Amino acid sequence: MRDPALTFLIVLVIGIVAGLIFDRVAGPGWLARQFTGPRGYFTSALVGVAGAFIGFHLSVLLALSAGLGAFIAAAIGAAVVLFAWRAIR
Repeated sequence: MRDPALTFLIVLVIGIVAGLIFDRVAGPGWLARQFTGPRGYFTSALVGVAGAFIGFHLSVLLALSAGLGAFIAAAIGAAVVLFAWRAIR
């Protein structure tokens, strides 16, 4: 069985990294970054964390994957929520 604290930290890091990568790749342009500052990075990281937890828990609840597969589902969940957040915004 996995350690819950370690699982929490791994999913947290997956979400933060996904949010920062997404903001760097699909984020606003240089000029928009000059006006928003680090706030855009922080928001993308938080949305990525939310998506990672959604993806992780959905995969565990639906018993779609165990072990490494749940962490892959966390990364996919973060990407889906980030894309949906960008589409709405």
